[in-house]
Amino acid sequence: MALAAPAAKTGHTTNGEGGEWPADLRWFVFALFFIFGGITSLNDILIPKLRGLFALTHTESMLVQFAFFTAYFLVSLPAALVVRKFGYMRSAAIGLLTMTVGCLLFIPASTSGLFPGFLLALFVLASGVVLVQVVSNPLISMLGAPQSAHSRLTFAQAFNSLGTTVFPFFGARLILGSLDKVQPDELDAAAQAAFRTAQTQVIVHTYIGLAVALVIVAAVVWLRRNRLPHVAVAGSGLLDSFDLLKRPRFAFGTLGIFLYVGGEVAIGSTLVSYLTQANVLGVDARAAGELVALYWGGAMVGRFIGAWLLKRFPPALVLAGAALGACTLLVLSGSSTGPVAGYSLLAVGLMNSIMFPTIFSLACEGLGDRAPDGSGLLCMAIVGGAVVPLLFGIVADMSTLATALLVPAACYVGIIMFARYCRRHPVL
Repeated sequence: MALAAPAAKTGHTTNGEGGEWPADLRWFVFALFFIFGGITSLNDILIPKLRGLFALTHTESMLVQFAFFTAYFLVSLPAALVVRKFGYMRSAAIGLLTMTVGCLLFIPASTSGLFPGFLLALFVLASGVVLVQVVSNPLISMLGAPQSAHSRLTFAQAFNSLGTTVFPFFGARLILGSLDKVQPDELDAAAQAAFRTAQTQVIVHTYIGLAVALVIVAAVVWLRRNRLPHVAVAGSGLLDSFDLLKRPRFAFGTLGIFLYVGGEVAIGSTLVSYLTQANVLGVDARAAGELVALYWGGAMVGRFIGAWLLKRFPPALVLAGAALGACTLLVLSGSSTGPVAGYSLLAVGLMNSIMFPTIFSLACEGLGDRAPDGSGLLCMAIVGGAVVPLLFGIVADMSTLATALLVPAACYVGIIMFARYCRRHPVL
């Protein structure tokens, strides 16, 4: 039902309200999902590189993720205002150009040889990612019949997962392909500065290449800025968006996004350490890093499967089943050893596959013209990716990594409760 019969001839899709959108806009949105997913996943490659160059502790190196995910909390609501004022296409161009600026800020960061410079670049880059994501999520829901919005958003998220799988693979070859054996803390101050500047050039070259690609995409988007009609929504200011939290379904969904992202990031951040343990797989760090591709690859495959399931079963039911599966795998991993412990944790990626888009679309049901505001608040909740991993680390330091898996398991229990609420309180 995504395409009406006339739309197949005119190259347009129905918007579910009698209007039509250009059909090729879907592929444009799929491309945006691929871009912001891939760039976000490059943080996992930057962390070991910067940790080695600046002799960082584990906590200090996690500032990479903290700087990135903090942007979701600080920029999401202003991004929603930008979308409401300028429309989806113009806002997408602004977001892509902001990402370009963030990529270019890696140049002075490298020249200065200071770790905070990289954190600033990551924050600006993430600010652009947030704006692009605030555009993409509601837009893909609009580009077709409302009844198929859940499956359409899940299919779009599959392109996000494709980006998270492809970018780290090539990023590792470009950025980590020739890790230097020199220990920076063994050099004097002048030698350290020269060493760091030289070594960070490979990071700079990677992000300059991304900047060029982003400028090209932004130009294409700008040339097509009038393809999608924009109707300004009057009224609410920056803080007025919070009145959406008075709606129980939306408030519960916002918490669901917080818990989902927090659980996913916590698991992803610990996979290498977990798999290298002697009582799990006992492999070296490089082999463990390669196995992480199974985690993201599972999410990618699962989203294609999820798009099929969501056309045949109620979205809340599919969400509950996926969250229950994730809980089961976490408990199995934490209570076992060897390959069972390792591969059951990797399999959580398959369960994660449909969660974000399904929680998002369930939370936004019934928002109507307030969809940009809702998208902004939901993107704010992605700050869970900075909070939950810290709690995971505290528990792990007090006990073991296996015990700490109870933290993301608790997150998935919260998601099950949200799915149950949606089943009991459908939007009419």
